[in-house]
Amino acid sequence: MTSRKPAPGELEPIETASRDELQALQLKRLQWTLRHAYDHVRHYRAVFEAAGFHPNDLKSLADLARLPFTTKKELRDHYPFGMFAVPREQVARIHASSGTTGKPTVVGYTRNDIDIWATVMARSIRAAGGRAGDIVHVAYGYGLFTGGLGAHYGAEKLGCTVIPMSGGMTERQVQLIVDFKPDIIMVTPSYMLAIAEEMERQGVDPKTCSLKIGIFGAEPWTPTMRRAIEEKLDIDAIDIYGLSEVIGPGVAQECIETKDGLTVWEDHFYPEIVDPETGAVLPDGEKGELVFTSLSKEALPIIRYRTRDLTRLMPPTARSMRRIEKITGRSDDMLIIRGVNVFPTQIEELILKHAALAPHYQLEVTRPTVLDELTVLVERAPGAGGADGDAAGAQLAHLVKSLIGITAEVRVVQSGGIERSIGKAKRVVDKRPKA
Repeated sequence: MTSRKPAPGELEPIETASRDELQALQLKRLQWTLRHAYDHVRHYRAVFEAAGFHPNDLKSLADLARLPFTTKKELRDHYPFGMFAVPREQVARIHASSGTTGKPTVVGYTRNDIDIWATVMARSIRAAGGRAGDIVHVAYGYGLFTGGLGAHYGAEKLGCTVIPMSGGMTERQVQLIVDFKPDIIMVTPSYMLAIAEEMERQGVDPKTCSLKIGIFGAEPWTPTMRRAIEEKLDIDAIDIYGLSEVIGPGVAQECIETKDGLTVWEDHFYPEIVDPETGAVLPDGEKGELVFTSLSKEALPIIRYRTRDLTRLMPPTARSMRRIEKITGRSDDMLIIRGVNVFPTQIEELILKHAALAPHYQLEVTRPTVLDELTVLVERAPGAGGADGDAAGAQLAHLVKSLIGITAEVRVVQSGGIERSIGKAKRVVDKRPKA
Protein backbone atom coordinates (compact mmCIF):
# COMPACT_ATOMS: atom_id res chain seq x y z
CA MET A 1 0.00 0.00 0.00
CA THR A 2 1.27 3.44 -0.94
CA SER A 3 0.29 6.12 1.55
CA ARG A 4 -0.44 9.58 0.22
CA LYS A 5 1.60 12.15 2.13
CA PRO A 6 0.28 15.72 2.20
CA ALA A 7 2.34 18.55 0.81
CA PRO A 8 2.82 21.38 3.36
CA GLY A 9 0.65 23.73 1.32
CA GLU A 10 -2.32 21.37 1.67
CA LEU A 11 -2.45 21.80 5.45
CA GLU A 12 -4.35 24.55 7.22
CA PRO A 13 -2.03 26.94 9.13
CA ILE A 14 -3.41 25.75 12.48
CA GLU A 15 -2.26 22.20 11.68
CA THR A 16 1.36 23.36 11.83
CA ALA A 17 0.99 26.13 14.45
CA SER A 18 3.23 26.28 17.50
CA ARG A 19 1.96 25.04 20.85
CA ASP A 20 1.84 28.60 22.17
CA GLU A 21 -0.26 29.77 19.21
CA LEU A 22 -2.64 26.86 19.61
CA GLN A 23 -3.08 27.33 23.36
CA ALA A 24 -3.70 31.07 22.93
CA LEU A 25 -6.48 30.26 20.46
CA GLN A 26 -7.89 27.59 22.79
CA LEU A 27 -8.00 29.99 25.74
CA LYS A 28 -9.75 32.67 23.69
CA ARG A 29 -12.33 30.24 22.36
CA LEU A 30 -12.83 28.57 25.74
CA GLN A 31 -13.55 31.94 27.37
CA TRP A 32 -16.14 32.60 24.66
CA THR A 33 -17.72 29.15 25.09
CA LEU A 34 -18.09 29.47 28.85
CA ARG A 35 -19.62 32.92 28.54
CA HIS A 36 -21.96 31.70 25.77
CA ALA A 37 -23.11 28.73 27.87
CA TYR A 38 -23.48 30.80 31.04
CA ASP A 39 -25.55 33.46 29.31
CA HIS A 40 -27.83 31.20 27.28
CA VAL A 41 -28.15 27.74 28.94
CA ARG A 42 -30.01 27.72 32.24
CA HIS A 43 -28.41 24.41 33.27
CA TYR A 44 -24.87 25.69 32.82
CA ARG A 45 -25.59 28.95 34.64
CA ALA A 46 -26.83 26.92 37.62
CA VAL A 47 -23.84 24.58 37.45
CA PHE A 48 -21.37 27.46 37.32
CA GLU A 49 -23.01 29.25 40.22
CA ALA A 50 -23.10 26.07 42.31
CA ALA A 51 -19.38 25.68 41.68
CA GLY A 52 -18.72 29.31 42.64
CA PHE A 53 -17.36 29.93 39.17
CA HIS A 54 -17.97 32.79 36.73
CA PRO A 55 -16.74 32.74 33.10
CA ASN A 56 -14.53 35.71 33.92
CA ASP A 57 -12.68 33.47 36.40
CA LEU A 58 -11.11 31.46 33.57
CA LYS A 59 -7.58 32.83 33.31
CA SER A 60 -5.85 29.66 32.06
CA LEU A 61 -6.80 26.38 30.43
CA ALA A 62 -6.14 24.61 33.73
CA ASP A 63 -8.98 26.59 35.35
CA LEU A 64 -11.47 24.51 33.36
CA ALA A 65 -10.96 21.67 35.86
CA ARG A 66 -12.83 23.73 38.47
CA LEU A 67 -16.10 22.99 36.66
CA PRO A 68 -18.08 19.75 37.03
CA PHE A 69 -18.61 17.27 34.22
CA THR A 70 -21.49 17.01 31.77
CA THR A 71 -22.91 13.52 31.14
CA LYS A 72 -25.62 11.96 29.01
CA LYS A 73 -27.92 12.26 32.02
CA GLU A 74 -27.90 16.06 31.85
CA LEU A 75 -28.68 15.96 28.14
CA ARG A 76 -31.56 13.53 28.68
CA ASP A 77 -32.86 15.44 31.70
CA HIS A 78 -33.22 18.52 29.47
CA TYR A 79 -34.74 16.64 26.53
CA PRO A 80 -35.33 17.74 23.86
CA PHE A 81 -34.00 21.31 23.50
CA GLY A 82 -33.20 22.46 27.03
CA MET A 83 -29.42 22.49 26.49
CA PHE A 84 -29.55 24.63 23.34
CA ALA A 85 -27.79 28.00 23.61
CA VAL A 86 -29.55 29.67 20.67
CA PRO A 87 -33.25 30.15 19.89
CA ARG A 88 -34.75 27.08 18.23
CA GLU A 89 -35.34 29.15 15.08
CA GLN A 90 -31.55 29.46 14.65
CA VAL A 91 -31.06 25.68 14.78
CA ALA A 92 -30.53 24.50 11.22
CA ARG A 93 -30.41 20.78 11.95
CA ILE A 94 -31.11 18.29 14.73
CA HIS A 95 -29.45 14.92 15.27
CA ALA A 96 -30.03 12.41 18.06
CA SER A 97 -28.39 9.32 19.46
CA SER A 98 -30.05 5.94 19.15
CA GLY A 99 -31.06 6.07 22.82
CA THR A 100 -30.19 2.58 24.05
CA THR A 101 -31.87 3.36 27.38
CA GLY A 102 -34.50 5.99 28.03
CA LYS A 103 -34.65 9.14 25.93
CA PRO A 104 -32.12 9.82 23.16
CA THR A 105 -29.59 12.60 23.48
CA VAL A 106 -30.50 15.45 21.16
CA VAL A 107 -27.93 17.72 19.52
CA GLY A 108 -28.51 20.84 17.46
CA TYR A 109 -26.44 22.79 14.93
CA THR A 110 -26.55 26.34 13.65
CA ARG A 111 -25.50 26.92 10.06
CA ASN A 112 -22.09 27.95 11.35
CA ASP A 113 -21.86 24.73 13.39
CA ILE A 114 -22.57 22.69 10.26
CA ASP A 115 -19.86 24.59 8.37
CA ILE A 116 -17.34 23.94 11.16
CA TRP A 117 -18.34 20.28 11.21
CA ALA A 118 -17.86 20.02 7.46
CA THR A 119 -14.48 21.73 7.84
CA VAL A 120 -13.13 19.33 10.47
CA MET A 121 -14.49 16.38 8.50
CA ALA A 122 -12.81 17.62 5.31
CA ARG A 123 -9.60 18.03 7.32
CA SER A 124 -10.04 14.48 8.63
CA ILE A 125 -10.57 12.93 5.20
CA ARG A 126 -7.52 14.80 3.88
CA ALA A 127 -5.45 13.59 6.86
CA ALA A 128 -6.57 10.05 6.00
CA GLY A 129 -5.21 10.49 2.48
CA GLY A 130 -8.29 11.76 0.66
CA ARG A 131 -7.95 14.44 -2.00
CA ALA A 132 -10.26 16.61 -4.09
CA GLY A 133 -11.62 14.57 -6.99
CA ASP A 134 -11.62 11.26 -5.11
CA ILE A 135 -14.81 9.22 -5.11
CA VAL A 136 -16.02 8.56 -1.55
CA HIS A 137 -18.45 5.73 -0.84
CA VAL A 138 -20.31 6.59 2.40
CA ALA A 139 -21.76 3.47 4.04
CA TYR A 140 -22.39 5.02 7.43
CA GLY A 141 -26.08 5.35 8.21
CA TYR A 142 -27.83 8.57 7.23
CA GLY A 143 -30.59 10.17 9.28
CA LEU A 144 -30.52 11.08 12.97
CA PHE A 145 -27.19 9.22 13.33
CA THR A 146 -24.40 11.73 12.68
CA GLY A 147 -22.11 9.40 10.73
CA GLY A 148 -23.54 9.52 7.23
CA LEU A 149 -24.24 13.24 6.91
CA GLY A 150 -21.02 14.15 8.73
CA ALA A 151 -18.96 12.13 6.26
CA HIS A 152 -21.05 13.41 3.33
CA TYR A 153 -20.64 17.12 4.06
CA GLY A 154 -16.93 16.76 4.81
CA ALA A 155 -16.22 14.86 1.60
CA GLU A 156 -18.13 17.43 -0.45
CA LYS A 157 -16.28 20.31 1.23
CA LEU A 158 -12.97 18.64 0.37
CA GLY A 159 -14.07 18.50 -3.26
CA CYS A 160 -14.76 14.78 -3.52
CA THR A 161 -17.48 12.97 -5.44
CA VAL A 162 -19.83 11.42 -2.87
CA ILE A 163 -21.81 8.19 -3.17
CA PRO A 164 -24.43 8.50 -0.37
CA MET A 165 -25.04 4.76 -0.09
CA SER A 166 -25.83 4.62 3.66
CA GLY A 167 -25.86 1.25 5.44
CA GLY A 168 -27.50 -2.01 4.53
CA MET A 169 -28.23 -3.64 1.16
CA THR A 170 -24.85 -5.35 1.24
CA GLU A 171 -25.21 -6.89 -2.22
CA ARG A 172 -25.81 -3.43 -3.68
CA GLN A 173 -22.87 -2.02 -1.71
CA VAL A 174 -20.65 -4.46 -3.61
CA GLN A 175 -22.31 -3.69 -6.94
CA LEU A 176 -21.71 0.05 -6.58
CA ILE A 177 -18.11 -0.44 -5.41
CA VAL A 178 -17.47 -2.62 -8.47
CA ASP A 179 -19.30 -0.29 -10.90
CA PHE A 180 -18.50 3.19 -9.55
CA LYS A 181 -14.93 2.37 -8.47
CA PRO A 182 -14.67 4.61 -5.38
CA ASP A 183 -11.25 5.45 -3.95
CA ILE A 184 -12.38 5.74 -0.33
CA ILE A 185 -15.00 4.02 1.81
CA MET A 186 -16.32 5.40 5.11
CA VAL A 187 -18.02 2.73 7.21
CA THR A 188 -17.81 0.82 10.50
CA PRO A 189 -14.95 -1.71 10.49
CA SER A 190 -17.25 -4.63 11.32
CA TYR A 191 -19.51 -3.82 8.34
CA MET A 192 -16.45 -3.46 6.09
CA LEU A 193 -15.68 -7.10 6.79
CA ALA A 194 -19.29 -8.00 5.96
CA ILE A 195 -18.95 -6.16 2.64
CA ALA A 196 -15.69 -8.00 1.92
CA GLU A 197 -17.41 -11.31 2.67
CA GLU A 198 -20.17 -10.41 0.21
CA MET A 199 -17.53 -9.58 -2.42
CA GLU A 200 -16.08 -13.05 -2.01
CA ARG A 201 -19.55 -14.62 -2.20
CA GLN A 202 -20.07 -12.84 -5.52
CA GLY A 203 -16.72 -14.05 -6.80
CA VAL A 204 -15.00 -10.67 -6.44
CA ASP A 205 -11.51 -10.67 -4.93
CA PRO A 206 -11.58 -7.80 -2.38
CA LYS A 207 -7.92 -7.07 -3.15
CA THR A 208 -8.78 -6.22 -6.76
CA CYS A 209 -11.44 -3.60 -5.98
CA SER A 210 -10.79 0.11 -6.50
CA LEU A 211 -10.71 1.04 -2.81
CA LYS A 212 -7.44 2.50 -1.58
CA ILE A 213 -8.46 3.94 1.80
CA GLY A 214 -11.01 2.96 4.43
CA ILE A 215 -11.97 5.51 7.10
CA PHE A 216 -13.42 3.48 9.94
CA GLY A 217 -15.12 4.58 13.13
CA ALA A 218 -18.29 4.47 15.27
CA GLU A 219 -17.13 1.40 17.20
CA PRO A 220 -13.92 0.27 18.96
CA TRP A 221 -11.61 -1.82 16.79
CA THR A 222 -8.22 -3.28 17.48
CA PRO A 223 -4.85 -3.09 15.67
CA THR A 224 -5.34 -6.77 14.86
CA MET A 225 -8.64 -5.91 13.17
CA ARG A 226 -6.81 -3.22 11.19
CA ARG A 227 -4.31 -5.78 9.92
CA ALA A 228 -7.10 -8.18 8.99
CA ILE A 229 -8.94 -5.50 6.96
CA GLU A 230 -5.77 -4.24 5.25
CA GLU A 231 -4.70 -7.75 4.28
CA LYS A 232 -8.14 -8.74 2.99
CA LEU A 233 -8.70 -5.60 0.88
CA ASP A 234 -5.16 -4.26 0.31
CA ILE A 235 -6.15 -0.80 1.56
CA ASP A 236 -5.00 1.66 4.21
CA ALA A 237 -7.37 1.29 7.18
CA ILE A 238 -7.53 4.63 9.01
CA ASP A 239 -9.25 5.42 12.30
CA ILE A 240 -11.67 8.34 12.81
CA TYR A 241 -13.22 9.40 16.11
CA GLY A 242 -16.19 11.46 17.13
CA LEU A 243 -19.45 11.46 19.01
CA SER A 244 -22.67 13.30 18.42
CA GLU A 245 -22.65 15.15 21.74
CA VAL A 246 -19.34 16.82 20.84
CA ILE A 247 -20.19 17.37 17.14
CA GLY A 248 -20.24 13.98 15.39
CA PRO A 249 -17.41 12.27 13.48
CA GLY A 250 -14.38 14.48 12.90
CA VAL A 251 -13.32 15.24 16.48
CA ALA A 252 -10.05 13.35 15.96
CA GLN A 253 -8.45 11.62 13.00
CA GLU A 254 -5.57 9.27 12.36
CA CYS A 255 -3.09 10.56 9.78
CA ILE A 256 -2.20 8.18 6.97
CA GLU A 257 1.51 9.06 7.00
CA THR A 258 1.99 7.90 10.61
CA LYS A 259 -0.97 5.72 11.71
CA ASP A 260 0.10 6.31 15.29
CA GLY A 261 -3.07 7.42 17.05
CA LEU A 262 -5.73 10.01 16.33
CA THR A 263 -4.86 13.69 16.09
CA VAL A 264 -7.39 15.72 18.09
CA TRP A 265 -8.52 18.86 16.27
CA GLU A 266 -7.67 20.90 19.34
CA ASP A 267 -8.62 24.22 17.79
CA HIS A 268 -12.28 23.16 18.10
CA PHE A 269 -12.32 20.49 20.84
CA TYR A 270 -10.38 20.72 24.10
CA PRO A 271 -9.42 17.28 25.47
CA GLU A 272 -8.74 16.15 29.03
CA ILE A 273 -7.99 12.72 30.45
CA VAL A 274 -9.47 12.04 33.88
CA ASP A 275 -9.44 9.21 36.38
CA PRO A 276 -12.74 7.36 35.76
CA GLU A 277 -13.26 6.86 39.49
CA THR A 278 -12.17 10.17 41.03
CA GLY A 279 -12.58 12.56 38.08
CA ALA A 280 -9.10 14.00 38.72
CA VAL A 281 -7.31 15.33 35.65
CA LEU A 282 -4.41 13.07 34.66
CA PRO A 283 -1.18 14.21 32.99
CA ASP A 284 -0.53 13.50 29.31
CA GLY A 285 0.57 9.92 28.80
CA GLU A 286 -1.58 8.39 31.55
CA LYS A 287 -4.57 6.29 30.58
CA GLY A 288 -8.03 7.32 31.70
CA GLU A 289 -11.38 8.57 30.49
CA LEU A 290 -11.55 11.08 27.67
CA VAL A 291 -13.39 14.35 28.39
CA PHE A 292 -14.16 17.03 25.79
CA THR A 293 -15.15 20.69 25.87
CA SER A 294 -16.30 22.30 22.64
CA LEU A 295 -14.55 25.54 21.71
CA SER A 296 -16.61 26.87 18.79
CA LYS A 297 -20.10 25.34 18.88
CA GLU A 298 -23.03 27.74 18.97
CA ALA A 299 -26.22 25.67 19.26
CA LEU A 300 -25.02 23.10 21.79
CA PRO A 301 -21.86 24.10 23.65
CA ILE A 302 -20.68 21.12 25.67
CA ILE A 303 -18.49 21.56 28.76
CA ARG A 304 -16.35 18.78 30.19
CA TYR A 305 -18.38 16.02 28.56
CA ARG A 306 -17.53 12.53 29.83
CA THR A 307 -17.23 10.37 26.74
CA ARG A 308 -16.64 7.13 28.72
CA ASP A 309 -13.96 6.26 26.15
CA LEU A 310 -10.67 5.05 27.61
CA THR A 311 -7.43 6.35 26.10
CA ARG A 312 -4.46 8.61 26.79
CA LEU A 313 -3.15 11.88 25.36
CA MET A 314 0.13 11.69 23.47
CA PRO A 315 2.48 14.30 21.95
CA PRO A 316 1.96 15.61 18.40
CA THR A 317 3.59 13.88 15.41
CA ALA A 318 2.08 14.39 11.93
CA ARG A 319 0.30 17.60 13.02
CA SER A 320 0.92 20.19 15.73
CA MET A 321 -1.96 18.92 17.85
CA ARG A 322 -1.89 16.16 20.45
CA ARG A 323 -3.01 12.65 19.70
CA ILE A 324 -5.17 10.15 21.53
CA GLU A 325 -4.28 6.49 21.59
CA LYS A 326 -6.56 4.20 19.58
CA ILE A 327 -9.69 3.64 21.64
CA THR A 328 -10.42 -0.02 22.29
CA GLY A 329 -12.74 0.19 25.28
CA ARG A 330 -15.18 2.29 27.25
CA SER A 331 -15.60 2.64 30.96
CA ASP A 332 -19.29 1.83 30.59
CA ASP A 333 -18.77 -1.08 28.12
CA MET A 334 -16.80 -2.90 30.75
CA LEU A 335 -18.30 -6.18 31.87
CA ILE A 336 -17.69 -7.40 35.40
CA ILE A 337 -17.84 -11.19 35.37
CA ARG A 338 -17.32 -12.72 38.80
CA GLY A 339 -15.22 -9.76 39.85
CA VAL A 340 -13.10 -9.68 36.67
CA ASN A 341 -13.20 -6.62 34.40
CA VAL A 342 -13.68 -7.64 30.75
CA PHE A 343 -13.82 -5.55 27.58
CA PRO A 344 -15.21 -7.03 24.34
CA THR A 345 -12.06 -5.94 22.50
CA GLN A 346 -9.97 -8.20 24.75
CA ILE A 347 -11.96 -11.17 23.44
CA GLU A 348 -11.70 -9.86 19.88
CA GLU A 349 -7.90 -9.79 20.08
CA LEU A 350 -7.88 -13.46 21.07
CA ILE A 351 -10.36 -14.46 18.35
CA LEU A 352 -8.25 -12.83 15.67
CA LYS A 353 -5.27 -14.99 16.63
CA HIS A 354 -7.02 -18.03 15.13
CA ALA A 355 -7.20 -18.49 11.36
CA ALA A 356 -10.08 -20.94 11.82
CA LEU A 357 -12.24 -18.28 13.50
CA ALA A 358 -13.90 -15.28 11.81
CA PRO A 359 -13.97 -11.81 13.45
CA HIS A 360 -17.74 -12.00 13.99
CA TYR A 361 -18.72 -12.65 17.58
CA GLN A 362 -21.13 -11.88 20.40
CA LEU A 363 -20.74 -12.12 24.14
CA GLU A 364 -23.76 -13.41 26.05
CA VAL A 365 -23.89 -12.70 29.77
CA THR A 366 -26.37 -14.70 31.84
CA ARG A 367 -27.04 -15.39 35.54
CA PRO A 368 -28.74 -18.80 35.72
CA THR A 369 -28.34 -18.98 39.49
CA VAL A 370 -26.35 -16.55 41.63
CA LEU A 371 -23.21 -16.24 39.50
CA ASP A 372 -22.71 -14.54 36.14
CA GLU A 373 -21.71 -16.73 33.22
CA LEU A 374 -20.11 -15.68 29.93
CA THR A 375 -20.68 -17.38 26.60
CA VAL A 376 -18.65 -16.41 23.54
CA LEU A 377 -20.42 -17.05 20.25
CA VAL A 378 -17.96 -16.90 17.36
CA GLU A 379 -18.16 -17.89 13.71
CA ARG A 380 -16.01 -20.47 12.01
CA ALA A 381 -13.95 -18.89 9.25
CA PRO A 382 -15.08 -19.60 5.68
CA GLY A 383 -13.29 -22.70 4.46
CA ALA A 384 -12.39 -23.96 7.93
CA GLY A 385 -13.52 -27.46 8.75
CA GLY A 386 -15.71 -28.34 11.70
CA ALA A 387 -12.85 -29.99 13.55
CA ASP A 388 -10.61 -26.96 12.98
CA GLY A 389 -13.30 -24.66 14.36
CA ASP A 390 -13.89 -26.83 17.40
CA ALA A 391 -10.18 -26.97 18.16
CA ALA A 392 -9.86 -23.19 17.78
CA GLY A 393 -12.87 -22.74 20.09
CA ALA A 394 -11.27 -24.89 22.76
CA GLN A 395 -8.03 -22.94 22.44
CA LEU A 396 -9.95 -19.64 22.66
CA ALA A 397 -11.63 -20.78 25.89
CA HIS A 398 -8.18 -21.64 27.28
CA LEU A 399 -6.78 -18.22 26.35
CA VAL A 400 -9.74 -16.38 27.85
CA LYS A 401 -9.16 -18.25 31.10
CA SER A 402 -5.38 -17.88 31.18
CA LEU A 403 -5.01 -14.30 29.85
CA ILE A 404 -8.20 -12.58 31.03
CA GLY A 405 -8.87 -14.69 34.10
CA ILE A 406 -12.45 -15.86 33.59
CA THR A 407 -14.05 -19.11 32.54
CA ALA A 408 -16.14 -18.74 29.39
CA GLU A 409 -18.09 -21.22 27.31
CA VAL A 410 -17.08 -20.84 23.65
CA ARG A 411 -19.55 -21.90 20.98
CA VAL A 412 -18.29 -21.94 17.39
CA VAL A 413 -21.13 -21.48 14.91
CA GLN A 414 -21.17 -21.79 11.14
CA SER A 415 -20.10 -18.93 8.88
CA GLY A 416 -22.90 -16.36 8.74
CA GLY A 417 -24.42 -17.68 11.98
CA ILE A 418 -24.14 -14.35 13.79
CA GLU A 419 -26.42 -11.58 12.59
CA ARG A 420 -24.61 -8.83 10.70
CA SER A 421 -25.06 -5.21 11.71
CA ILE A 422 -25.30 -2.38 9.18
CA GLY A 423 -24.08 0.06 11.83
CA LYS A 424 -22.35 -0.54 15.11
CA ALA A 425 -21.84 -4.23 15.78
CA LYS A 426 -23.81 -5.51 18.78
CA ARG A 427 -21.05 -7.22 20.70
CA VAL A 428 -22.74 -7.80 24.07
CA VAL A 429 -26.12 -9.43 24.79
CA ASP A 430 -26.84 -9.03 28.48
CA LYS A 431 -29.46 -11.57 29.56
CA ARG A 432 -29.01 -11.07 33.28
CA PRO A 433 -32.24 -10.32 35.17
CA LYS A 434 -32.75 -6.61 35.73
CA ALA A 435 -32.69 -5.37 39.29
